[in-house]
Amino acid sequence: MSADQETTGPGAGTSAVKATTGRADLHLHSLASDGTAGIDEILAAALVEELQVIAITDHDRIDAALAGQALAVRRRLAVEVVVGEEISTRGGHLLGLWLTEPIKPWQSLRTSIAQVHEQGGLAIPAHPLFPYPLCAQGLMLRRLLAESDPVFHPDAIEVFNPTTFGRVHGRVVRFAEVHRLASVGSSDAHAVEAIGRGSTTFPGRSAADLRDAILARESSWQGTFHPTAGQLGTFGRQLRKYGRDLRDETRGRVRKDGTGRDHGYPGGRQRPPQLDLEAEDKRR
Repeated sequence: MSADQETTGPGAGTSAVKATTGRADLHLHSLASDGTAGIDEILAAALVEELQVIAITDHDRIDAALAGQALAVRRRLAVEVVVGEEISTRGGHLLGLWLTEPIKPWQSLRTSIAQVHEQGGLAIPAHPLFPYPLCAQGLMLRRLLAESDPVFHPDAIEVFNPTTFGRVHGRVVRFAEVHRLASVGSSDAHAVEAIGRGSTTFPGRSAADLRDAILARESSWQGTFHPTAGQLGTFGRQLRKYGRDLRDETRGRVRKDGTGRDHGYPGGRQRPPQLDLEAEDKRR
């Protein structure tokens, strides 16, 4: 499948999508990890893209996701934020959704899935089957699905991710069908303009509806792949961000003023970073 070609999953075609069908982007990164956008920009982009639900899934942390959820509620925005984390495991990256606490990184994929479920969350392997160490592979996933205890089973699989090749995408679609796994699509956005490039469609409009749809295997996916060189600009912005982060962390330590790099939300420069609702009120 060529870059910039739109693709959709079963039931996601225009004629099949009802007025009550929602759209969600379940894999977004912010300044708190390796994204280049702050929470304000992410929420604004979600509204422009008419997404009903987003999940902020920074690498191995949930502070920005918690901040985004709180700010969306406080501002009464027409988008719900699910608290998520892209968890680094020894078996590949895992999206933990509906979390209340961060999951410790670099455990086994099996243990990480179980710990997501212990919090009442959903566990979804990110960009699977791609031939790269940070991606869960078929053998590992089949072993988990064969476990007698469902606490070790993934709840869905990220079928569409615009950063992977179309050939791998087809393999993931077939894997989901064969193993009767729910399918989701996501943008894996590290830049604000990529938000919504991949998305999950589901019956209903709320985050609760989305969760029910995934568990009932009624979710679908749609999206457009990045062009071959389409992410070079994002990589450049990430490098500049890392430079700013290093500068700000160094200044904070030298000055001993309790500040550091920007995590992308009010209070995100404090040490430790913590959502500052008083600062939010002053800004508004």
